[in-house]
Amino acid sequence: MRTSVRTLAAIVLAAAVATGAAACSSGSGSSASPASPASTGTSTSTAGPTATTAPAGAITVFAAASLKATFTKLGTDFQAANPGTTVTFSFAGSSDLVTQITGGAPADVFASADTKNMTKLTDAALVSGTPVDFATNILEIATPPGNPAGVTSFQDLANPDIKTVICAPAVPCGAATVTVETATGVTIPAVSEESAVTDVLGKVSSGEADAGLVYATDVQGAGSTVEGVPFTESSKAVNTYPIAALSDTKSAGLAQAFIDYVTGTEGQAVLSAAGFGKP
Repeated sequence: MRTSVRTLAAIVLAAAVATGAAACSSGSGSSASPASPASTGTSTSTAGPTATTAPAGAITVFAAASLKATFTKLGTDFQAANPGTTVTFSFAGSSDLVTQITGGAPADVFASADTKNMTKLTDAALVSGTPVDFATNILEIATPPGNPAGVTSFQDLANPDIKTVICAPAVPCGAATVTVETATGVTIPAVSEESAVTDVLGKVSSGEADAGLVYATDVQGAGSTVEGVPFTESSKAVNTYPIAALSDTKSAGLAQAFIDYVTGTEGQAVLSAAGFGKP
């Protein structure tokens, strides 16, 4: 009888131990098993699309005429770095581009040669986000090869015998010219005022003018077709170049990718090599 009681107690104890072990085993699996797969799954699903997302499609960039050579190279480089993308440019005076954009011309990105014209678009709520300054530029006198009129200073341009071409005041290079004239008290009797800095450069390189006020980057980019005459008073008018995506763009991601490229290491290196200053 005593033997039967001990046997029964042993059976009860064994059952209790077995039940507890099972409970322990079950509890341990509930806390580790779900946590591990959930954390791995979340990490994978988040990182996957981000890591594989790449810009694609086509955008149109409206850019100041003084950016033509540089942005053409940047566009080529950007497309090579991002297969499946196409960047098309429209170059003109910044004020003309603003007129086109406000008139409904389709564009995804605008790069201006001054902040004044960019402000016209931000005030009209045609810009998405905040414009980013990406370069600066200053004026320089351009003459035909050999400098036949003997221009050596900004004051020389006041001589009516020297045929000088400048940008119209509405264009950033023209506004900078007015600023320097005001600061120095020198008035230029220009034979013509052009709507784009490239038109000024063209008249000088073709020999139609003895001198023209263009950007330092235009003189550098023109190579042997013109000669440059730097002048210290150019520091009175430093133009800052901003860039922004436009609110009507249908390719916001690609537009931002191009802006990031221009303002990033690769873009800044190309701009610096072309003679642009840091913003």
